[in-house]
Amino acid sequence: MISLWQAHVSFALLIFLMLPPLGLNRGLRVGLLFALLAASFIPVDGLSLAAYLRSYIDDLAITSLVLMLWGCLRKLGLPAPARHAQISVLVVFAAMALLLYPATLGLSYLDPYRLGYSPRAMLVIIALLTLGLFYLRNGLAVVMLASATLAFVAGIKPSHNYWDYLIDPLLGLFCCTALLVIVVRWAYRRSRLLLRSASDARQSV
Repeated sequence: MISLWQAHVSFALLIFLMLPPLGLNRGLRVGLLFALLAASFIPVDGLSLAAYLRSYIDDLAITSLVLMLWGCLRKLGLPAPARHAQISVLVVFAAMALLLYPATLGLSYLDPYRLGYSPRAMLVIIALLTLGLFYLRNGLAVVMLASATLAFVAGIKPSHNYWDYLIDPLLGLFCCTALLVIVVRWAYRRSRLLLRSASDARQSV
């Protein structure tokens, strides 16, 4: 039952994030979000729209739900955290994805996914990482990791693997792509700055 409710919430949050602002005020945007949640129950050929979406993306990690909820709150007017905090989130979860998914595809002899079934060491590592991020005042990352850990302890998902609470392919792809875009933009700006500096130097000679 939890997974079904998770599918409905994921449907509403994903569609809301994909929609343009449409010039709506905050009240209407909140109403739109609840309307999308209601629409997720609409049956098509015996399955709800949320169930159709779930068949493509499976159950998302708790961290993904927290990140999407934060994105929706941003669209509703919540102030954004500092840029370095956003980049920290991308780095942390991109690193998790790069550690986990190449191994599950047989590209490594290691099997980190198996550790998620008895995650004592993982829990200690994530706890230390969460404390470090809390010290750095990265509230978003702290809430994401803490929510995933609490959800795992409570067992609110059908999976008994800690990894399924921490990361999913959609979140990993998003973080890796976002980091790649940031690096490319930085390299482009850096190259333009160097070219401009070289051009100014030639003109001054």
